[in-house]
Amino acid sequence: MSTSSRDRILDGALELLRAGGTISLESAARHVGLSKPGVMYHFRTKEALMLALVDRVMDGWEQEMARRLPARAEEVPARERLRAYLDWCLSGEFDEADLVMLTDPRLRGELKERWAARVAPWVALPEDVPAEHRGPLVAVRLIADGAWFADASGVLALDPDERARVRAVADDLLAD
Repeated sequence: MSTSSRDRILDGALELLRAGGTISLESAARHVGLSKPGVMYHFRTKEALMLALVDRVMDGWEQEMARRLPARAEEVPARERLRAYLDWCLSGEFDEADLVMLTDPRLRGELKERWAARVAPWVALPEDVPAEHRGPLVAVRLIADGAWFADASGVLALDPDERARVRAVADDLLAD
């Protein structure tokens, strides 16, 4: 099996999520026309597959957020990484696949842990950020979190005018 088979499996599993399906090694195999052992060559367990799906989604997010930075993420101040996160969350296109960390109740803890580890470099604040600045920055993160989650879930998503007003509020909070 080639790397392209691994990519096909991940892409197919994300398609299943977008269509409201559930993920198993068997459903992923069936969706991309492979045998279950063919999928297991790349992902020994369902947990391995699900963690790889979290990574696939976050890889795309990181590419989009990195595009919004003038340098490598680790070389940019936390406020600017948070601004990139906000911009992505208010301008990106999200769907059910972006909720991959919540899709399997039995693996939810591991999936959320992986998601948190991958998103933390973009939203975590250094300990030396003064308390008076932390509140507005955390509020910006929560605004961004709410925007992408509403879009991905299809629940109370913002219309373009609301999105512009929310962005203005968040930009004011970042202006400190």
